[in-house]
Amino acid sequence: MDIKKLLGKRIQEIRRSQNITQEYLSELIGIETVSLSNIERGKYYPTSENLNKIIDILKVEPEDLFSFKHLESHKQLLDEINKKLIKDENLTRIVYKFCKSFV
Repeated sequence: MDIKKLLGKRIQEIRRSQNITQEYLSELIGIETVSLSNIERGKYYPTSENLNKIIDILKVEPEDLFSFKHLESHKQLLDEINKKLIKDENLTRIVYKFCKSFV
């Protein structure tokens, strides 16, 4: 997935987690709701000015806005987990115990 789509998904995710509507956030930023929708769908990048406003309004650190690991596909996540588990036997045991506690 490209950076525009990931950033848009992340903005949307944070906005929704704070129970903020697109209409309200776009009003606070000073842009049209359709423009925010295009940003969240990954059609457009926000301008640097609007990105700063989004960061301020959502009260997040810039690095939080660019944290995309959890948005990766299921297969990508499994591949990354498997690589780490194969390298570390102790981690494998810990993860096994953790997962078993949910079953």
